[in-house]
Amino acid sequence: MEVVPPFPTKFGFLEGHKRKVYLAAATLRPETMYGQTNSWVLPDGKYGAFEINESEVFILTERAARNLAYQRLSRIPEKPTCLVELTGQDLIGLPLRSPLSYNDVIYCLPMLSVLTDKGTGIVTSVPSDSPDDFMALQDLKSKASFRAKFGVKDEWVLPFDVIPIISHPDYGDKSAEKICTEMNIKSQNEREKLDAAKKVIYKGGFYEGTMIFGEYAGMRVQEAKSLIRNKLLELGQAVVYSEPEKKVVSRSGDECVVALTDQWYITYGEPNWRKNTKECLANMNLYSDETRHVFEHTLSWLNQWACSRSFGLGTRIPWDEEFLVESLSDSTIYMAYYTVCHLLQNGEMFGSDTSSVKPESLTDDVWDYLFLSGPEPKSSTSDIPLSLLEKMRREFEYWYPLDLRVSGKDLIQNHLTFCLYTHTAIFPKRHWPRGFRCNGHIMLDKKKMSKSTGTFMTLKEAIEKYSADATRFLLADAGDGMDDANFEKPTADASLLRLTKEKKWIEEVLGADSSLRTGPPCGYADHVFANKMNLAITMTEKNYDEYMFREALKTGFYDLQAARDDYRLSCGSGGMNRDLLWRFIDVQTRLIAPICPHYSEYVWKKLLKKEGFVIKAGWPEAQTPDLILQKANRYLLDSITNFRKLLHKQVSNNSKPTIGLIFVSEEYDGWKGECLDILRKNFDSENRKFAQDQEILKALQESVVGQDGNFKQVQKLCMPFLRFKKDEVMSFGIQALDLKLPFGEIEVLQGNLVDKETNRD
Repeated sequence: MEVVPPFPTKFGFLEGHKRKVYLAAATLRPETMYGQTNSWVLPDGKYGAFEINESEVFILTERAARNLAYQRLSRIPEKPTCLVELTGQDLIGLPLRSPLSYNDVIYCLPMLSVLTDKGTGIVTSVPSDSPDDFMALQDLKSKASFRAKFGVKDEWVLPFDVIPIISHPDYGDKSAEKICTEMNIKSQNEREKLDAAKKVIYKGGFYEGTMIFGEYAGMRVQEAKSLIRNKLLELGQAVVYSEPEKKVVSRSGDECVVALTDQWYITYGEPNWRKNTKECLANMNLYSDETRHVFEHTLSWLNQWACSRSFGLGTRIPWDEEFLVESLSDSTIYMAYYTVCHLLQNGEMFGSDTSSVKPESLTDDVWDYLFLSGPEPKSSTSDIPLSLLEKMRREFEYWYPLDLRVSGKDLIQNHLTFCLYTHTAIFPKRHWPRGFRCNGHIMLDKKKMSKSTGTFMTLKEAIEKYSADATRFLLADAGDGMDDANFEKPTADASLLRLTKEKKWIEEVLGADSSLRTGPPCGYADHVFANKMNLAITMTEKNYDEYMFREALKTGFYDLQAARDDYRLSCGSGGMNRDLLWRFIDVQTRLIAPICPHYSEYVWKKLLKKEGFVIKAGWPEAQTPDLILQKANRYLLDSITNFRKLLHKQVSNNSKPTIGLIFVSEEYDGWKGECLDILRKNFDSENRKFAQDQEILKALQESVVGQDGNFKQVQKLCMPFLRFKKDEVMSFGIQALDLKLPFGEIEVLQGNLVDKETNRD
């Protein structure tokens, strides 16, 4: 952003020296530059004017200048030259000409949340799409005392309005203003709210937004970003700047910089290659939308990647043996090697046994034959027997493509994306990867594991303290998806106790065999319990298939035990059915076996006296769960809870009711019927998701119910019901929005009356 003369006194000596002075603002979003209204600096931040070359001076932080100096953007390489030290206050009011800006001249203004340890300490302001920028600009516009405190003149602020540049799918073309209003954000100091708002706006704007301003209007933001970036670089209105993602300190105690050195690069961003890789990604199972978004974002920016290094262990680059292949770029198709390594190493994974195959015999012709269905290698280039080559090719063709690769979320932005690129470059489509499952890191008692702080535990220590199964139980329970899992010691103790308690209960039930009710399952409680077991089997299988171990533990253990406890209460003195309890123990043991194998084998062989091993017993068979029965039972349990609350209220008021009247309506009507109608109209059945809450709220406000009196009271009445019904749809399907329940309420209530004489259903 070029500083418009005349220059302030403090660096006025630079004027007339044929040097242009720029405020260098770092940004990851060049496509938003059309909407600049000003730039921001930290008033008490430390800055400097640094020589970039003979004709250009950049004003930025010393830290950023040091990074630039190691990236060949300093008059003296690797040594930033500061011509004058400045503070943010010295920069306030500077008139600037900024690339792409709609306004010819904008001004430098104070912002209290600018970070000087990130970027350059100079920030462009785009209040149309940045909640932080919008609120900071509003504070300056609305508070004369705030302007006076930092010497800000009215003409630097008041004439500048929000410039719509991007259409956000949910918040329109002034997304920052709309979300700040919706979230009732009043000031730039409400950091927690602003961070949450920024996350929503940036994510939706980048992935689904459309440019509505500038020469790329009508283009998706994701596509326009790289074009605008390249244009700025070509016109000399920007430079590429790199820095570590976070502070990195070397072993010598120095803060590290990003240096531009002689490197070999792989150009991952080559258009046709990227197109193929996007096609590969689109057909993969990534198990979560969040994982897919990170991969898509990585593909949008990943271009040249330095694939070499000059020290350490690794493979020499064939055409330049001065360098090694750096670790993230190396071995991106080692899964292909796994398909044949047992034949090359005589089945010995540690390599202590040697085969007849020599490394030098593994020529390019051999790998082309094995992996690419190439011609048979000539005997002059390889002495590997044809029979062995044919066997290895059969192994590769049998096992490839890889169905699943499990890895950490931190590798998505490099190694895992390289893996996709390398596969699409080398292999035909039929051998492209089919699935990646990415997970988060593990924390101990909600803290990042670190030996230096003592927050650390090895697997061996956990097993010795809690047992293998309790450790596995807690690891499964710690978290799913890309969220960081949390291993909590108190929960580990509780897990061990829970398994011990369950084993004891099974022993008691088996010992009380004669007191249990025999015969085929009959009655409402029996059918509900059997149905819940069918549901647990079905849902747990689905969760295991998707590697959602926490959910599998919930549906295959916690929910199943809750169903058993409800069944025990429902049966009362009538007793539980023996066959159903035996099936429960059998089912629960099989469902939890992948997580707690030792516990399950003990129950299987020692308590149930079964032959063989539970891991070979197969998945339990289940009938299709009756979701209507499930819903009817939920209605019954909710009704019982409501009856007890009403009874308790009467008794606490010294009233002793002798009669209870239950009124049953055949279908929803009135405000509840209106709410269900709104939800039906705002549900995407193909993608199984509802419209945004603000759209549903708007529909409620425009409905007959919303027009009736105080809308705040309508909200208070309707919103809990709307949330409840949305959850029901996710659990039971769209039929949860039917005006009439799929079961007879009177039949359910009458079928569960207790005979006073026998205390039986």
